[in-house]
Amino acid sequence: MDILEKAKDNMLLKETMLSEYACKSEDAILLQEDKDDIRPIFFRDIDRIIHSLGYTRYIDKTQVFSFTKNDHITHRVLHVQLVSKIARTIGRSLKLNEDLIEAIALGHDIGHSPFGHKGEKYLNDICIKENIGYFCHNAQSVRVLKILERLNISMQTLDGILAHNGEILINKYKYNKNKTEEDFIKDLDATFTEENYSKKIIPKTLEASVVRLSDIIAYIGRDIEDSIKIGIIKREDVPHDITNVLGDNNSKIVDTLIKDIIINSFEKPYLTFSDEVFNALMKLKDWNFKNIYASDEANKYQDKIKNLFYDLYYCYLEKVQKFNTDKNNLSESEKNLYDFIKQKDDNTNIKRVVIDYIAGQTDQYFLNECIENIKGINIEELYK
Repeated sequence: MDILEKAKDNMLLKETMLSEYACKSEDAILLQEDKDDIRPIFFRDIDRIIHSLGYTRYIDKTQVFSFTKNDHITHRVLHVQLVSKIARTIGRSLKLNEDLIEAIALGHDIGHSPFGHKGEKYLNDICIKENIGYFCHNAQSVRVLKILERLNISMQTLDGILAHNGEILINKYKYNKNKTEEDFIKDLDATFTEENYSKKIIPKTLEASVVRLSDIIAYIGRDIEDSIKIGIIKREDVPHDITNVLGDNNSKIVDTLIKDIIINSFEKPYLTFSDEVFNALMKLKDWNFKNIYASDEANKYQDKIKNLFYDLYYCYLEKVQKFNTDKNNLSESEKNLYDFIKQKDDNTNIKRVVIDYIAGQTDQYFLNECIENIKGINIEELYK
């Protein structure tokens, strides 16, 4: 056995100690053949995700607050790192595959639009209006990695990303180990054609379920800390029947939720909270929606941003027609759009390609594109 073969064996050594419910590298399903590599497949998925173009754009995408001037509030890039760390803590404690967990966690929001969930809603509304199906960020994340960037990521990683929906809180996170490649493709296609289909998806692995609940754990207390920093709420505003169970700051909340999951899920083929902690978490989630996500600060300038999504979409569609007759004298903005359009699959509706282009933009790039392309627009107030 040569040194590289030994190195490959060493990288797989820890998998011999995994739980019977863990997904091992030998079980990985690749949607296309790949060359031999010393890295286990899920480990390699991580590398491909962090080197993707989509991953670099996390840096300037909204988590909750879009136009708040504070360098210490959470952006999308930090959120996915927090999800990864929390999920790996749970996964290691339950002897699950940390490589698969990290790959899913780091890739789960790559398809998020500019301006967070509100931007996601605007793109979904446009899709419905244009009769091209639906838009949801978890399916778009898979589309970015699998179709737009053509990365050979394992089915288990893509399936975990597709199933992650962190806006849904349940108290028993199950998985379906018998899920096939065909089942995954069916789920992926259905998220674009059936309304709210992503809420029905059950992942293939328990690792994916870990990421799904870790998404909630990562944002639920962190959003409180961000809101306190910018003066939306005070720490003592959070109801005592919640803080008495979960704690009154992010560190305590994360610690309580992680330990509760581990205690109640240890050596079980599913994940669950205790009733007391789950009920408190449900109350906190509802409280956050009413006091943080519905706040004026979290919704600042959204009427204007909504109109910009529509205006930019239709502006791009008009420019695409121009490309068919005149490819000369394009502006820098038009060249970028043209280059993106050229890469599309011939079978993809051009309207969906324009949605892809907008969805991939960072907040600032989106605003710059609006200034460049929409006549008579004035968005100076957004920079105040």
